[in-house]
Amino acid sequence: MSRLAAASREALDQGGALASQLDNFSPRQAQQRLAASIAEAFEQRETLLAEAGTGTGKTFAYLVPALLSGMKTIISTGTRALQDQLYHRDLPRVRDALGTGLKSALLKGRANYLCRYRLEQARGEPRLTSREQVGQFQRIVAWSGRTKFGDMAELEGLPEDSPLLPLVTSTVDNCLGSECPFWEDCFVVQARQRAQAADLVVVNHHLLLADLALKQEGFGEILPGAQAFVIDEAHQLPELAANFFGEGFGMRPLQELARDCLSECHNVPGALAALQPPVRTLEQALRELRANLEGLPARGTRERALAKPEVREGFDALLEALAQLREALAPLTEASPGLDACAARNVDIVGRLRRWLGQAPEDADAVEDANDAEPDETQAVAEAATDPDQDVYWYELTTRGFRCQRTPLDVSGPLRTHREQSRAAWVFTSATLAVGERFDHLALRLGLDDPQTLLQPSPFEWSRQALCYQPAGLPEPNSRDYTRALVAALKPVLQASGGRAFLLFASHRALREAAEALRDEAWPLFVQGEMPRAALLQHFRESGNGVLLGTASFREGVDVVGEALSVVAIDKLPFAAPDDPVFEARLDAIRRSGGNPFRDEQLPQAVIALKQGVGRLIRSETDRGVLVLADPRLDQKSYGRVFMDSLPPFARTRDLGEVAAFFGADAQTLDAPITTTEPEEDDWYAAARF
Repeated sequence: MSRLAAASREALDQGGALASQLDNFSPRQAQQRLAASIAEAFEQRETLLAEAGTGTGKTFAYLVPALLSGMKTIISTGTRALQDQLYHRDLPRVRDALGTGLKSALLKGRANYLCRYRLEQARGEPRLTSREQVGQFQRIVAWSGRTKFGDMAELEGLPEDSPLLPLVTSTVDNCLGSECPFWEDCFVVQARQRAQAADLVVVNHHLLLADLALKQEGFGEILPGAQAFVIDEAHQLPELAANFFGEGFGMRPLQELARDCLSECHNVPGALAALQPPVRTLEQALRELRANLEGLPARGTRERALAKPEVREGFDALLEALAQLREALAPLTEASPGLDACAARNVDIVGRLRRWLGQAPEDADAVEDANDAEPDETQAVAEAATDPDQDVYWYELTTRGFRCQRTPLDVSGPLRTHREQSRAAWVFTSATLAVGERFDHLALRLGLDDPQTLLQPSPFEWSRQALCYQPAGLPEPNSRDYTRALVAALKPVLQASGGRAFLLFASHRALREAAEALRDEAWPLFVQGEMPRAALLQHFRESGNGVLLGTASFREGVDVVGEALSVVAIDKLPFAAPDDPVFEARLDAIRRSGGNPFRDEQLPQAVIALKQGVGRLIRSETDRGVLVLADPRLDQKSYGRVFMDSLPPFARTRDLGEVAAFFGADAQTLDAPITTTEPEEDDWYAAARF
């Protein structure tokens, strides 16, 4: 055992630094084994894939060797919320307990920091029409005068989707860089400087991947110096990487370009008169294009969209509107850094749009003469990193907008290249990495040829703390009556538990149907979509006996400890939707290469998703609860064994009386459902249809 591994185990052991300094810290053998493996990877500059079951304490297990090693370490988490929790709560506790003097820094993408320039530009913004928005804007202005770090997360009560955020934060596209009059006081620049000087930097996957893909988030000057990387919630990385190594454009960035063109006209004589007509033309082209997209499926391939003549005409009109705007901007760029940035954004969006349409790029000399734009380094790197011929071109419609995207099918190559060039240790960890006891699926997608692996099961006493209930007699999952039968099967469980449940559904349609069937029951009902996610969870916790209905987004990143959550019910095995154009293209590629799409992609992805949902149930040594796995395919199909073998060692039952006994309820008072079904023959591909 290496010196660092031994020191890490000692710090986490009985009588060690954490046990002696932290209240309520309990030494765990599983945590010590994980910390030792991470320490070995650090010292040997190796790559480690480590699944740490719920309750292992993986955060402390990687913070201890990271702090004791003295190495420049980048820790990347799945979300900004987890990033804040790690930096503001977990890291200070461990650092103080160990007594290390290492500097740490929190770094987010630029859109998370107040932009003083855009705040000034937004004063008097005519779009602030509601009293609530005006009040929130005044709060931001008051806070801007006293904040030290400019992190928008400091503003409690400001929704994450607030329309004010794009008005007071910057993006890669609209940042003026060193031309900005507030450059010396820029919160983004200051955050980068702190990160450069720190020994340990906490980022999130979006920022890490944006930098790897050279999306100009400004983190590139820090990555090359890192000696170790810890990627928490690593199961999310392949899908996120596919977005960052591709490119796209959408209605909202185009609308923001139009708005910014006008807002930059204030101090440039004649600019408003010159830009108003092409801006109106652009806005009209966007509205007409969105109207022409109506009637298409919510998600689909580029070919599906362009087969509709009105859609192709709409894109042509959009290109023409952008060309008119570029001509109007050209003589104004010298007068204003802001208008110069708008001209560069125009060129970038036109390039993305033409590439998505499959058109040849515009004449480079004409473009540079129009706005003196620099070559698109991001696009060159993206094309070098992936093979555009193997990419998927697709669109997505929202209620009032659209997005068009190019997504690479395989990101293992660029991820491998960046990892090898770093010459650093890489630790990928999560509670859900393995399928069965194998890491092959994730290792392949991350480009890991021969990584070290560790499968550390959850230390919780699952046979005592939890019970897995599989209702008998449910119809096939594709049956029209399935959700009705499921709700009937769940009601006696909820009676026994007194509510206190998460009900997780594979589709929004099933969620709505179940919500309607449960409206008149005794438990407070909290339904995804009826209020913001954070408020939904807060009200659920406070209710004490609530029933929360959610879809895929509630399978992970939700931590409800204690009796408030005592039942987790999952309606169907979480196979990916068959209408996802990227997923379908990936399956076709596997099929063409001689693989088995179900075995190699659909099944592993579904197993990991199910493990995420199951992980919501038991969050501490004192939690108790019942897991309801309703899908009859778990027993009817041979692949059901793969799912069950990947889950913790639950006691399993089909007896509702055992569920009642688990909660101390009287089984005779429960209304059991009456349905019947006959098992069908095994069909490995049937799952993909549901």
